[in-house]
Amino acid sequence: MTENIQQFLERFHTDGCADAYRFLGCHCLPSGGAIFRVWAPRAESVSVVGEFNFWNEQDLPMQKVSDGVWEAFSVYAAPGGAYKYCVTGPDGRKVYKSDPYGTRCKALPDTSSLVEAEEAYPWHDGLYRSRRAKQNVLNRPLNIYEVHAGSWKRHPDGSVYNWDDLAAELIPYVKDMGYTHIELMPIMEYPYDPSWGYQVTGYFAPTHRYGTPRQLMHFVDECHRQNIGVILDWVPAHFPKDENGLYEFDGTCCYELSDPSMNEHPDWTTRIFDYGKPEVRSFLISNACYWLERFHVDGIRVDAVASMLYLDYNRRDYKPNRFGGKENLEAIDFLRELNSAAFRVDPSVMMIAEESTAFPLVTKPDYVGGLGFLFKWNMGWMNDMLRYMSLDPLYRKGDHNALTFSMTYAFSENFILPLSHDEVVHGKCSLIGKMPGNYDDKFANLRVFYAYQMAHPGKKLNFMGNELAQFIEWNYTQGLDWVLLDYDRHRQMQAFVKELNHFYLDTPQLWENDSDWDGFQWIDCDDRDRSIVTFRRRSRSGRELVVICNFCPVVRERYRVGLPKAGWYVPALNTDEARFGGYGFMARPQKAEKEPYQNLPYSAEFYIPPMSVTYYRFQRKKPEETEE
Repeated sequence: MTENIQQFLERFHTDGCADAYRFLGCHCLPSGGAIFRVWAPRAESVSVVGEFNFWNEQDLPMQKVSDGVWEAFSVYAAPGGAYKYCVTGPDGRKVYKSDPYGTRCKALPDTSSLVEAEEAYPWHDGLYRSRRAKQNVLNRPLNIYEVHAGSWKRHPDGSVYNWDDLAAELIPYVKDMGYTHIELMPIMEYPYDPSWGYQVTGYFAPTHRYGTPRQLMHFVDECHRQNIGVILDWVPAHFPKDENGLYEFDGTCCYELSDPSMNEHPDWTTRIFDYGKPEVRSFLISNACYWLERFHVDGIRVDAVASMLYLDYNRRDYKPNRFGGKENLEAIDFLRELNSAAFRVDPSVMMIAEESTAFPLVTKPDYVGGLGFLFKWNMGWMNDMLRYMSLDPLYRKGDHNALTFSMTYAFSENFILPLSHDEVVHGKCSLIGKMPGNYDDKFANLRVFYAYQMAHPGKKLNFMGNELAQFIEWNYTQGLDWVLLDYDRHRQMQAFVKELNHFYLDTPQLWENDSDWDGFQWIDCDDRDRSIVTFRRRSRSGRELVVICNFCPVVRERYRVGLPKAGWYVPALNTDEARFGGYGFMARPQKAEKEPYQNLPYSAEFYIPPMSVTYYRFQRKKPEETEE
């Protein structure tokens, strides 16, 4: 054993480390054969079994090289060969386990790991990555298209697209639609299709469903060539109880908490990681860094952070921490360590928390007591708006606070406004299905919803299919309802979303000051009787965008709005335009009058279309005098 290996083991067993995958797992040697290393601290014995030794448990016993790490070498192991670890627990029971650090798996129902020789991929994204490193994403547009790779589109025979198929069709579609990033729901190996990838058994292995690791690299590379970022959904909160996976790996609670009253999620019946063990922290942190380093991904969205932070998450009874509180102190320390390690690997990475509570300082640095994420999903905004938009417009005035409450905390964190897969499945209805009224009313409401999301401070995320206004819930077993584009309203909705997205990209007022009050000011947020809100968005250079939102299907004529400057306010985008499927009530340019109103020095009377959002750009000259 070399000194370097000894140093690694010291870090692995004490502090946690970000490169455990370079040592543990299966590694092919230049001279031939492969070396295997696995952590199983309480196992009585471990052996490597595989195709190369006819699955003989006696052929390749492993030897302990440290407290809990086992090692073996086989000259016969070759790339592509299947293998597992035969682990004998303290009770004498033998279980065949997949390699926790395995980088490739056989197709189900086989759960074997595959020997893989790491080969250099010829990346072409150097310019993209260098440009990204110089940009501050907080001051840039961020418009995410969330994708389940197996159900965006399918072949005519029902088979899933592989990464090459997705590179050929998904990337140009995302580019054309005006999204900046693709967020992939979990693509790590998982055994159960209905889990959508959220019950991971192979954290280091891209699932076999969509092709090889090299094909995934090519997909990411092509995204970057088209200036599209890639975010991975990642699941460090829990893992399933599949016998071949991490579950009681050495015959005891190894990766999971040992306390039977606290080691399972009551809702998901999955095991909870023991974040207090340095070896478990090393496993998870190394995994996140592995995807950043080997696959060049731009961001990691950490799933179910709230379940990690609180010991009483969905529990009636729990054991408090050492201070008597309900916070999971070990998980908090882990998340801080995770984010620090990720930013060391790539200072421009986006670490994103799906955190649904009011836990403080999620997106603040650890030196001020924060968790160190860059972004947090704004679940409060999402839930409030879904409730508000589902109401009959006649009753929205009674819940007006749901429309405006998010601005009381909008700048407490760096937020992403999500309309995710979780909201269009399991009986929750599709987004268009949630909207009230008749057929045309539903589309009008949805356009207003999307336009309000785009104008509200915070970065944006929309789940695939929402742009089509598909009525059926998302179904992971089939592709989206692309046939809907044969129908006017759905085709118009897609065209509207495309234009809205590109308007967002071209309008710094909507993204340069997303994280502070300099970029937003209410004009009037209190007109609950007419369900109208008005506000300003500002760029860093002081350019203005005035937004008028009418959440009622009633035309408002001569509606006075306070304005900041003398000049003309010209409609830049109106959701009620006929080309988007609207009623065709056209918003009109208005000249500001020297009449103070709503604490602003100027004002004008606007014609407000029914059930609409209108963006107004400011300009000095009368519209017809403006140069083309």
